[in-house]
Amino acid sequence: MTTKEKVLKKLISAQNEFVSGEELADSLGLSRASVWKAIKTLQSEGFTIDAVTNKGYRLNSDHDILTTQTISNALNNSDIEVYHYKTIDSTNNEAKRLLATGTRKILLITADEQTEGRGRQGKSFYSPANTGIYMSLVLHPMIKLENSVISTTAAAVAVCRAIELLTDKKPLIKWVNDVYLDDKKICGILTEALTDFETQIVTSLVLGIGINMNTESFPSDVENASSLEADISRNELIAAIINEIFKIMDAHSKDFIEYYREHSLIIGKRINFIKNGVVTPAKALNIDENGALVVQLDNGDITTLSSGEITIRKTEGE
Repeated sequence: MTTKEKVLKKLISAQNEFVSGEELADSLGLSRASVWKAIKTLQSEGFTIDAVTNKGYRLNSDHDILTTQTISNALNNSDIEVYHYKTIDSTNNEAKRLLATGTRKILLITADEQTEGRGRQGKSFYSPANTGIYMSLVLHPMIKLENSVISTTAAAVAVCRAIELLTDKKPLIKWVNDVYLDDKKICGILTEALTDFETQIVTSLVLGIGINMNTESFPSDVENASSLEADISRNELIAAIINEIFKIMDAHSKDFIEYYREHSLIIGKRINFIKNGVVTPAKALNIDENGALVVQLDNGDITTLSSGEITIRKTEGE
């Protein structure tokens, strides 16, 4: 840990209280000059740090700079190992690289920017610097592969609950992995499973979550996207989402499915679902206990979808 990181950690742990330069130097085994230099560096990087004679230094919470320490302090689970990157290809890719080292720890990877952010069905996720949340949570659930879809369902519920907890906004869920606000997409979730080839047991899950926080413009090929636009920090929302995921896991029940149904954007609507390249019109009827979508085909047959892509039909003829 660098001198700058040590000083920042100490200021964060002070929870908006002043810490004298002498205390910082003594507790960290540094000189007063080193502390002063670290403070200046942090201020140049965007941290709002008050410096008051006879009081010392205080880190204000009005910044939105992601740090592992700020996130870790707000997590209810102390076993999570947090990594943060300024720029990375994809947090899901980094999660899989870390898993390849053999780690069995619970991991949280965050980034200010993704150069190759990914969504479902091979799509990209636009991830410009400092305007969104780009993160991946690594879990080791040891569940059957066919049941891993429910993890995406749980993650969508956690995102919505966290947003409702911290704001007055009311997000909805478009099956299976998108969170919408005012009929526009603000969040996508990409779940990737690592499985044992012989047993088909999921040994690790990577839950990738991308949220447009304050992105003002999108490329022309990104359709129907918007941003959360809420007065909350990325650190705060990341921690709240992870805490909600673990609440769902610790409950050992599927009660969250009812919340998912109540916040569904599509139940009762006419849709098209795309599976294996084939577009089929249907009506969305329900979400079953495993997070799968129950639909009625135009011929009256009822079927259940555990994967695929859907679009909402704007008119009966679409």
